[in-house]
Amino acid sequence: MNKTKIIITGGLGFIGSHTVVELIQSGFEPIIIDDLSNSELFILERIERITGCKPKFYSYDIGDYNKLHQVFTDNNDISACIHFAAKKSVGESMEIPLTYYRSNLISLMNLLEVMNEFKVRKLVFSSSATVYGQPEKLPVTETSPIQKALSSYGSTKQMAEDIIEKVSATGSLQALSLRYFNPVGAHSSSLIGELPKGIPSNLMPFITQTAFGIRKELTVFGNDYNTADGTCIRDYIHVVDLAKAHVNACEYLLADKGDLSHDVFNIGTGLGNSVLEIINTFEAVNKVKVPYVIGGRRNGDVESIYAGCDKANQILKWKAKYSLEDMVKDAWNWEKSYRK
Repeated sequence: MNKTKIIITGGLGFIGSHTVVELIQSGFEPIIIDDLSNSELFILERIERITGCKPKFYSYDIGDYNKLHQVFTDNNDISACIHFAAKKSVGESMEIPLTYYRSNLISLMNLLEVMNEFKVRKLVFSSSATVYGQPEKLPVTETSPIQKALSSYGSTKQMAEDIIEKVSATGSLQALSLRYFNPVGAHSSSLIGELPKGIPSNLMPFITQTAFGIRKELTVFGNDYNTADGTCIRDYIHVVDLAKAHVNACEYLLADKGDLSHDVFNIGTGLGNSVLEIINTFEAVNKVKVPYVIGGRRNGDVESIYAGCDKANQILKWKAKYSLEDMVKDAWNWEKSYRK
């Protein structure tokens, strides 16, 4: 029996690779496109070790329309696409905004145009909680007002959602935008995990690298926010939970259950944890110290945000299962395994 084929852009990245694993284990056939700008080729072999299946892989930049077109030409029975490929550092996006607008938006428009030509009508889009800006009320739900984005990265996600909504309104596309919060952790096998190139821009890999001795110390960006301990609050979600949400989203789209051409879902735990809580939990669970210093606030950061996830729970039949302790344990096991 032929398996349902799904194209995964950015499929060797942190979230993409975990989603590929979950798709294979759910009976799908993922086809990966990744330019390796923020990922490593050896992850493909690791996916095969976990699943017993080596997915088809194209080392392409989907900013190149012709190469993207070739993937669809080679695989003419694609059922859906999951679009991860994007630049994703909040801090970097404030330093080189034009690079972010060009990369994140042109790649999406290329994908939508090629999908339309080949009559692939189902899309799961990797959106972000950054679309909410600094929310007026917590937890944020899908009906919360969209504030002005504080970062260029967040702005590209807002624009991308708007593009998808307008294209969907023509009747040529059915899409789900998953607005997820802060993915952390790693696969329980410790074969795949978060692997940033250069200095990490996300909190957890900076914690694990500091604990391992690769970084001298972690800088906590601000301790004068209006929170219990003065540090920023985020909704941290285990990457495997997040990957499973993408599988549920694909199944939902392919079953033609939705009435809307475009819908949005928060994907988080519904819990908020501060930066210092994450550090303290990491140290307690893994019995290792993380040297840190307090620095100034970072441009583009919101003070506090966490998700209301009732909609995803009810409609996508998805709910986060892993605890914060699971997240910090798996992240540390991955770091140690990779460094060996």
